[in-house]
Amino acid sequence: MESLPLTKAFTLIEPGPVILVTTNDGRKDNVMTLTWSMVLDFAASFAITTGPWNHSFAALCETRECVLSIPTVDLIDTAVGIGTCSGCDTDKFAKFGLTRAKGERVRAPLIKECLANIECRVVDLIERHNIIVLEGVAAWFDSARKEQRLIHAVGDGTFIVDGRTIDRKAMMRSKLPDGL
Repeated sequence: MESLPLTKAFTLIEPGPVILVTTNDGRKDNVMTLTWSMVLDFAASFAITTGPWNHSFAALCETRECVLSIPTVDLIDTAVGIGTCSGCDTDKFAKFGLTRAKGERVRAPLIKECLANIECRVVDLIERHNIIVLEGVAAWFDSARKEQRLIHAVGDGTFIVDGRTIDRKAMMRSKLPDGL
């Protein structure tokens, strides 16, 4: 093995898929790209990392709600574009041709072009690490969508696309909750 600079260690532990987080601050909708997220348990409990450097952070803190929208590989340039401009001076829905869909439980919009959307409420903010803990309150999945491969950010400007699925549900049955 060779030595790896510690500043690159985070690229070895690739997180979940790239997500688009929508918010509504009471006046306008916004969307930001996030690559640092995690599932907290089998229930719809999640955590994301963001902070005051992102325009959407204030809306997340004030309204305590958002939508996690899951884009697929055909939306990679849209996801990267969203992440490289600010909602402070850009209507990202218009700029990137995104279609808003009304949520059932939160004011923030779903994104119709995404494979899935999870409406969430903020249940905790861990300021020391800029972690926002979310509870899912409704979820939506477009099973008719032709492209379903997710994208994962390595963290250095490169991405990994989902590939072949390997099924081990039977082998893991004793560890999975009923219904999975």
